[in-house]
Amino acid sequence: MDTANLDSSTVLFAFMLTLFAGLATGIGSALAFFTKSTNKRFLSVSLGFSAGVMIYVSMVEIFQKAKTALSLVHGDKLGATYTVIAFFTGMAIIAIIDKLIPSAENPHEIRKVEDVKGNSEADNKKLYRMGVFTALAIAIHNFPEGLATFAAGLTDPTIAIPIAVAIAIHNIPEGIAVSVPISFATGNKKKAFLLSFLSGLAEPVGALIGYFFLRSFFNDTVFGLLFAGVAGIMVFISLDELLPTAKEYGEHHLSIYGLIAGMVVMAVSLLLFI
Repeated sequence: MDTANLDSSTVLFAFMLTLFAGLATGIGSALAFFTKSTNKRFLSVSLGFSAGVMIYVSMVEIFQKAKTALSLVHGDKLGATYTVIAFFTGMAIIAIIDKLIPSAENPHEIRKVEDVKGNSEADNKKLYRMGVFTALAIAIHNFPEGLATFAAGLTDPTIAIPIAVAIAIHNIPEGIAVSVPISFATGNKKKAFLLSFLSGLAEPVGALIGYFFLRSFFNDTVFGLLFAGVAGIMVFISLDELLPTAKEYGEHHLSIYGLIAGMVVMAVSLLLFI
C-alpha cells in the first residue's frame, strides 16, 4: 500500500466515518429522553457485539497489517518487534487516560435512565457537575478513538466501517452518562443533548489533528506503528470497558453471545473481501 499518497475522497470518507461514530453519543442522549428505563438486555448484547468486532478485527486484521508494513521496511524480526511495542503502547496510552479520569466522572461507570434523580438543590448541583465532567471525560477519552477510526478509514474501508459501527455502539451509553444527570439537574433537555452531542465531536477533532500532524510524513513505518497502536487501543477498550459494561447492563451470557456474534460478523465480512 502506498500510504504517502492519500486522495481527498479517502480522507473525506475516513472523516465522515469518524464523525458518525462520535456523534452516536447523541443517540444515547435521545434514548435517555424518550425512554423511562434503560433497555439493559439490548445494551448488553450490543456492547458485547461491539467488543467482538473490535477484538477480532484488531487481532486478526489490523495487527497483521501493521506487522506486514513494518516488516517491509525493517525486516521480519525488527518489524514484528516494533509491532508488539506499538500495540502495547496503544494500550498504555488509553489506560493512562482512563486512570486520570476520576471514577465519578468516568464515562464507563454505569448510568441508567431510571437511576439518576435529583431531590434537592444540592443534589441537582452535584448531578450537573457530574454531567459536565462526564462530558469532558468523554471528550478526552474519545480523542484517541477518533484517531483509531480515522486511521482505519484511510487504509481499508472493509475494516473501517465495522470499526466505526462498533465504536458508535459503545458511544451510546456514554451519551446516556452525560445527558441523564444534566437533564435531571436542570430540567433542560436541550442543554443536556447539546453537551452530549458536543462531547462526541472529540472523535472527529482527534482525527483531524492526527491527520494534519501525520500527513507530512505518513509512510509505511508511521502507518505500521499507528495501526498497531490502534489495535492496542481497541483491544483495551473492549476488555476494560465494553465487556464489563455489557455484563453490568445485563446477564453474563448475553454479553458473551453478543461478543461471539460480533466476531462471527467481522470474520464473515472479511472473508467476503478476500
